Amino acid sequence: MLGFRRRPKLESERLTLRLPQHGDWRAWSELRESSAAFLTPWEPTWSPDHLSRKAFTNRVYWAQRAEASGAALPLLLIRREDQALLGAITLDNIRRGPAQAGTLGYWMGQVHARQGFMREAIQAVVHHAFNVMDLSRIEAACLPENAPSRGVLEKSGFKYEGVAQSYLQINGRWRNHVLYANLRSDRRGRTDVG
Repeated sequence: MLGFRRRPKLESERLTLRLPQHGDWRAWSELRESSAAFLTPWEPTWSPDHLSRKAFTNRVYWAQRAEASGAALPLLLIRREDQALLGAITLDNIRRGPAQAGTLGYWMGQVHARQGFMREAIQAVVHHAFNVMDLSRIEAACLPENAPSRGVLEKSGFKYEGVAQSYLQINGRWRNHVLYANLRSDRRGRTDVG
């Protein structure tokens, strides 16, 4: 079949990480809604239609375009044992050329937090980014007081690099973020120079 491209699906011990699909809307919106108080201190302000089917449909189309163009890898975390949606992880802002880098963002539904799922997902995405996508550097940022997020990054091999002033608008305010990065162990990479 010409023109057919297989969509990425990453597998870890307990999870399948895959692009969002239209049929995920109800599980996604219910998980986001039930976790709203848990998530909003760490996220940009939600739009009034954030949980709507139309907004999710736009999210699905964006994910397909972003993955196909190589700009991002937006994945949902699906627990294999029961197909439950647990959260999401996105490798975004993928830069090629001399940078070979991307930025990691993620969220977890409150009921599934602190069970090791996000660490498992981060490790799967980082492995895919380094070994399949041939990236050299994965960056992540979080609020300084977000101890769980800092902990999962550090346990996943990310190293603290510093503070970015007024990095993102979170919950309606410009906030400083701590910056982390994970580097591929062999950073020599490929070169066209003989």
